[in-house]
Amino acid sequence: MSATVSFKVASAQGEQSVTLSYTRRGSGQPLLLLHGIGHHRQAWDPVLPALAAERDVIAVDLPGCGESPALPDGMAHDLPTMSTVLTAFFGALEIERPHVAGNSLGGLLALDLARARLVRSVTALSPAGFWNEAERRYAFTVLAAMRQIARRMPPPVVERLARPAIGRTLLTSTIYARPGRRSPEAVVAETLALARAQGFSETLRSGRTVQFTDDIVSTPVTVAWGNRDRLLIPRQGVRAKGVIPGARLVRLPGCGHVPMNDDPALVARVVLDGSR
Repeated sequence: MSATVSFKVASAQGEQSVTLSYTRRGSGQPLLLLHGIGHHRQAWDPVLPALAAERDVIAVDLPGCGESPALPDGMAHDLPTMSTVLTAFFGALEIERPHVAGNSLGGLLALDLARARLVRSVTALSPAGFWNEAERRYAFTVLAAMRQIARRMPPPVVERLARPAIGRTLLTSTIYARPGRRSPEAVVAETLALARAQGFSETLRSGRTVQFTDDIVSTPVTVAWGNRDRLLIPRQGVRAKGVIPGARLVRLPGCGHVPMNDDPALVARVVLDGSR
């Protein structure tokens, strides 16, 4: 079921209304899925059926991404605000302490929610925030270039490029290890989502000073990293394990930065294991 929900969030300007779009499927304990910067909730589509067989799965478009509008004026697209918005989203859907799985920015948000003891478990796939400064600059430069390319390409050009496997490779090989497996329609949709993401620039700016340095001791944490991640290189997973010693570190062979499409069965198993 695809839907939207509006709710009030406290801000420096007083209570403001935020609207988020989401897809909800399945039954069982709630499991929230969070995508990366400039992406959209459809990034989780390859694993959604397997997850929904055991969980009440909620895949949400983060503010300013996909079908969710940007935050109101005066609300920053930064980590504290996003965590506040997601907590209010839980209340709007009447879910309490869901399991959360997140990719990239979504993984960082999931860990931040766990740090505040607001979730039952976290599975973070290539989470942001465990970089050194050189790795962060590299990742942000690549992301900014991807955004500029996506914005400059007219939709008909994107559609033509996405038809052959080589075109899909050109468009998405930075985030997928097996871009040819992505359907042309999905590649077009996510390229346009990147081009149109209203919260992209502010989110990227706010990430310049982000470094996750806190241990999480009260919530089960799984950190999973594709060994072919070209955006956040795999050694950052070892660094994450050092920061969160109790976390389970899982390698995802043959997977890139967004592993859900590269190996849906493996990723679904890791997420479900992490939420048990």
